Amino acid sequence: MDNWKQVVGKGMVPGALASLTSTVVLALRAKQESGSMFGGANAVSHWLWGDKAFHRDGPSWKYTLVGYGIHHASALFWAAIFEQVAEKVLDRKSVGATTAAAAATAAMACFVDYNMTPKRLHPGYEERVSRKSLALVYGAFAVGLAAGAYFNHRDK
Repeated sequence: MDNWKQVVGKGMVPGALASLTSTVVLALRAKQESGSMFGGANAVSHWLWGDKAFHRDGPSWKYTLVGYGIHHASALFWAAIFEQVAEKVLDRKSVGATTAAAAATAAMACFVDYNMTPKRLHPGYEERVSRKSLALVYGAFAVGLAAGAYFNHRDK
């Protein structure tokens, strides 16, 4: 097993890409479904600001930046786990195996987010988008993880 610095380092690229891809999809779906491209990211900040965050539409340091920061940190956490647990699979550089591992990680993240954490710690964007859109957001998260894994394992 790698030391914690190596684990965190391996998760940086997949985590950043998972965060970005899922945030873009969240913004597009929130714009279409709730009229605000910032509504999904703002909603995540309910961890700190309570239910007011669910109704914030415009961009702000308080809601948008904090919400994105929480989402990004979560993506880095899941990416570090993904890289550590699936390392042997990712080293094979198989598109199918890497994609399956990324999808499994995104599914696990969704399961933990909505079934193992208290409501107060749910992502919050479920308040701004439909379940179908949530599936697209987690799918984009998986795409980001897989892309980051391809980057990390390209020279091995």
